[in-house]
Amino acid sequence: MNKPLLAALSSVALAGLGAAPAVAAPHTAKPPAVTVNFAGTVSLSNCSGSVIRFPNSADTDPALVLTNGHCLETGFPGPGEVITGQSSSRSFGLLNASGSKVATLRANQVVYSTMTDTDVTIYRTTTTYAAIKNSYGISPLTVQDTHPTAGTAIKVVSGYWKRTYSCNVDGFVYRLKEGDWTWKDSVRYTSSCNTIGGTSGSPVIDTATGKVVAVNNTGNEDGERCTENNPCEVDESGNVTVRQGINYAEETYNIPACFTTGNKLDLGAAGCTLPKP
Repeated sequence: MNKPLLAALSSVALAGLGAAPAVAAPHTAKPPAVTVNFAGTVSLSNCSGSVIRFPNSADTDPALVLTNGHCLETGFPGPGEVITGQSSSRSFGLLNASGSKVATLRANQVVYSTMTDTDVTIYRTTTTYAAIKNSYGISPLTVQDTHPTAGTAIKVVSGYWKRTYSCNVDGFVYRLKEGDWTWKDSVRYTSSCNTIGGTSGSPVIDTATGKVVAVNNTGNEDGERCTENNPCEVDESGNVTVRQGINYAEETYNIPACFTTGNKLDLGAAGCTLPKP
């Protein structure tokens, strides 16, 4: 895993056709990429994270913070373990666009946490999106509710290190196995996202939309096979591939379906596929 910080200190112009009358060509230029910065990201004591909302969240809803399951303050959830509704007083440093801390947010609950199939923790804070916007001018990051696409340009934005990594979605891994944990349909980065310890929980942002498509969580550091900090890829036939120096994230598109009015978790909601306790 991009572990909680341990040893990581270390347009194309169209030509006219003959003498035909000039006709305006349809405008097909892509919209400019959004500006991806640190606004809305957070720093934890040992990890990174972000203030997130879902497509149907309201400004008056309690603000949520997304990080990794393995960043949970009470320790790694075991294989098959799903934690919901656990009290928490975890604090988060809220960053502005330039990466400066502008506030401390505090959790009152671990809404959901697991390292089974995915690697996520979602905290509920004691404030609302509207209050954060009114006080600090910072909006949450929206979680995309559709599957990410291979080749997409992305940025991994670490609130802990106040550093961004730019690369592309290289592809998807049927099963990513690390130690006792197995994750499904993980995102593999191209090599330039060389994330390190402390970047765990960073939002993975689509640079075209500004939406969160995954949460950064691990990388193969030493070339070992399927050990902690050395995940391996397992295909549908059981073949194992080790890619030393390559890093990964867990998709988040399946999370919005599990939250209803008021940002309340409902693991029984239609379309919710997150692991259940």
